[in-house]
This record gives sequence, structure tokens and C-alpha cells, in this order.
Amino acid sequence: RHSTPRIGKKVSGKGKMILLYFLFLAYPWDKSNLKSMSIDLNQFKELDAYATKVNVRSSVEDLVRVLLQNAHSDLEKVRAFWTWICHHIEYDVEGFHNKAMRSCKPADVFQSGKSVCAGYAGLFEEMCSIAGIKCKNLSGYSKGYGYNPGQAFKREINHAWNAVALDGRWHLLDSTWGSGTVDDTCRKFTFGYNEFYFLTHPALFINDHFPEDEKWQLLKEPLTLQQFERKVRYRPEFYKAGLLVASAGTSVIETENGKATVFIESRSPALFMFKLNNIDEHGLMTLQKNGMTLEVYPRQTGTHHLDIFAKPFDTTEKNYGHVLEYSVKCSSVDKSVCLPKDLIQPAGPSWLSEEKGILGALPTSPVINTNDGRCVVTFTQSQDLDVFATLDSDTSQVPENIRRRHIWKTCQKNQVELKIHLPHTGSFALHIWAKKASQPGNSHCALSYIITCPNKNVTWPAFPKSYGSWEEGYELVAPLAGVLPANRNIQFKLKLPGISEASVECGKTHTLTLSDEGFWEGTCYTSGSSKVTVKISKNADKMFWYVLEYQVENI
Repeated sequence: RHSTPRIGKKVSGKGKMILLYFLFLAYPWDKSNLKSMSIDLNQFKELDAYATKVNVRSSVEDLVRVLLQNAHSDLEKVRAFWTWICHHIEYDVEGFHNKAMRSCKPADVFQSGKSVCAGYAGLFEEMCSIAGIKCKNLSGYSKGYGYNPGQAFKREINHAWNAVALDGRWHLLDSTWGSGTVDDTCRKFTFGYNEFYFLTHPALFINDHFPEDEKWQLLKEPLTLQQFERKVRYRPEFYKAGLLVASAGTSVIETENGKATVFIESRSPALFMFKLNNIDEHGLMTLQKNGMTLEVYPRQTGTHHLDIFAKPFDTTEKNYGHVLEYSVKCSSVDKSVCLPKDLIQPAGPSWLSEEKGILGALPTSPVINTNDGRCVVTFTQSQDLDVFATLDSDTSQVPENIRRRHIWKTCQKNQVELKIHLPHTGSFALHIWAKKASQPGNSHCALSYIITCPNKNVTWPAFPKSYGSWEEGYELVAPLAGVLPANRNIQFKLKLPGISEASVECGKTHTLTLSDEGFWEGTCYTSGSSKVTVKISKNADKMFWYVLEYQVENI
């Protein structure tokens, strides 16, 4: 009894929105989290440093006496006791699995330096009693180690925490969960201080703590146990990431026509990741300025586990915090949806692609459906940006270097057009990579699309091979196919600003002429040649460079 630790992981209707609005009027946001008191954590900086270093092992009374040397108000005393426990008492993972090996008496917890949650709560209550502060030892259910979204709490209570009286009101705290986390098997404890569980507002504490006596929810409208079980758990990291609300608000989601959708609203731009059954596949994530939409498509019927991670965009923090988890019940599979495993999320144009220098991208949808296997993507690139694109597929037999030639890039100043001709039917991930030309390092994915084509008759050839002499500002109008028919007259039309001469080599040289519209045009006959090349000269010294190369079909 009273032994549930917290697991650590690194890596909406109109009515809900109205409730959220009043929630934030009543419980203002501060720099750390929502609190039940208006607290500036900077006031505890010196006290926390002092309490953390106190090393008294003679008795609980002596410990309290030493801590009170630097703690004077009731709030400071409570803070000192909380800080000391969170930094000096470790979770007893052996005692969790074997009751005979643990003791929750305050004196024993103090001497051994470890306990389960009942020992944490008991020691905190004892320290408050010595200092003359009213404190309650509470027990109930928690969504900690071993919890599965939507589960029913039918067995004996599994956790303990405290309520403490300050300024004439009761406030909630959990020093067990404030001290650190256990691993997935509850065999290893790691100290990791968590500010969130100090005087947590009741409206947030109820996310994962349900007391036996409903009055200790400290809510004007207490939840029933069934409501607590159904309610999605907003983890502390949810609020640290600046997130506001999630829809669905229940911990169990049922798919509709093979799809489950989660929308998260945020106060400011945030980055997200997800895992469905511990892999980041079978989902489509799109970003909005103030949130994220995730669609998941389970590949089998049954119950699936969905984890969502997030972090604020404007932060140096590298790790994503575990913010939500759901059980997804799938009654039918949508076999028409095939999301590429190689897709880099999020997909589609967003504030993030704009941040990375891809501006005004079209189409705006993350999924491009094409029946003839052709589509066009356009955007404006920011200054000093190098951009290239790849066409990725986890099922295609076409080599990667050839798939890249199924994208033709035309750039006029900072306006970019990508023509895509899919090599065959199926689903592909179009990734647009970018980096500042003036900065070292590798390119990063700035924008992703999913391109799908159901037409099994599509077999577009690659675009012609281009050489390094093919410059931005050049434009190819015809021929676009990199494989030309044999024994045919082929019309060439290109825009090549700044050159003095252009020709086509196909057994012999065919000179192109410059039209009044600024296009180099001409024809060649593909007889007796396996290869056709286009070459140019930029000056009067007749130095030629190859810019394009075509293959000729075998007869």
C-alpha cells in the first residue's frame, strides 16, 4: 500500500475552451508552472541551496532544528522540508517489490535515506509537526508506475502525499514525485528534482492524484473516480512546454474509420514528437502557430498505446518532455492510407518551415494526391539559403540517386518551383532540405510532403541528368523526360540567361538559336545515338560546358 512511484521518460469542444478560459483567469501562469499560491521561486534560491546541503543524521528533530535556522515563515519552513526530502530520500525500489524489506516510519526513513511514498509523506508530516505546521498525510490513487490510460482503479489505494496549511488554506504537494523517477521496470531510481509537485494547483494535481476522501481534491466541483479514470493525464511536462489543452480529453480514444485524431493547443509555438506502440510511424503530424494536430492510423485492430512528446520552440532544451499518453482502440483499419516510414515529421507548410527559410509554400496541404503521378511544389526561399529535395520511399525499388532525378528544380531569383514526376504508383515522402550557404554544417529538413498516386499505370522516366554548370536561373521547358524515344525529332527549348552559344550533341552538333522570347530552341534527330547532351558557351573563347544529359531508348 502507498507505494506508487512516478515513471520518467525523456526523449474540444466549445465547453472545454470556455472552461479553459476561466481556469487561466483564476490560476495565472508564472515562469515555472501553475501554482496554488502566487510564488516567486527566486525567493527560495538561497534557502534551497542551504537545505540541499544540510547533512544531519542524528534525528529528525535535529534536522528540523538545523533547517529552521534559515527558514522563518511557514512557507519557508515547508519549502526547506520539501527541498531536503526531495534531495536526500531516494525511492526504495527493493521495498516496492518486497514489503518485508521496507519501513515507512519517519525515523527509519530518515536513517536509511530511502522509502516508498508512504515513507516520504510520513517524514514530511513529522517534520511539519515538529515545526508546528498543520499537515495531513493523504492517500488514494495515482497515475504513476504501472498505470495504463483508461484503467479502472479497483484494488487497494496505491499512493500517498501531503496537504499543508499555509495562509489559512490547504495546499497539495508530493515529495515522492518531486524527488525523481523510476525506470519502466521500477528497478532503478534516479534523482531528478521536479518543481511541479510543490504546492501544485488542485486543478492540475487531480490529473494524476485521486484522494480517498474527495474533499482533499480541494476542488469546488470534485471529480468522481470514474471521471478521474477517463480523464487524460496532463503530465507536468505538458505545462512546462507551454501547452494549454488537448482534444481528446479522455485517456481512451476510439478510431473512426481507422483514424484517431489528437489536437493540442499551445500558448506559443512548440515542437512535438509521437510514438504509436513505441515507434514513430503510422501517424501524420501537422503544426499550427498555436498547436499541433496528429492523425494516427493503426495497422491492426485492437488497443494501441500512443505517447506524445513536446518542448517549447524557443528553448535550448534538447529533450522532448513526455506530455500525454492515450490508449487508442481501433475497430477497423483504413487500408487505403499508406504513410511512408521515412516521412520526417511534421508534414506540410507551417511556421516551422517558414522559420527554416521556406516561405509561402504551395500546396498548403501536407498530402498531395495525384492520379497521373505529376505535381508541382512552389515556394520562396529566404536569402543565402541552399535548397535541394529528395523523394523517399520505403517500398520503392528505384535507387535513391535515381529517385532524386524525378524532381526538377527551377529557381528564378528566390522563387523556386519543384516539378515531381513519380517513377511509379505508391506513396512517397518529398523532403526539402535547406541550410544557410554562409554557415557550415549539414542541411536539415525544412519541409515535408506526402505524395500519393493510386494509378498503377504511372511509369514516368527520370528528368535529364544535370551537371554542376546548370545554374540557378536556367529553365528547362522541353524535353523534360530524361529518356528520349529513338529515331524521333526532338524539340529543345531552354532559357539560359547570360550564355553566348548553345547546342545539342546527338551524333553530330545541332546548334540552338535564341528566340525573341529569350529561349534557346532547336531540334535533333535521335538516330544512331544512345546519349544526347546539351552544352553551352558563356564567352567568345568557345569554351563549352555540358549542362544536361539524356538517354535514348533502345529499339
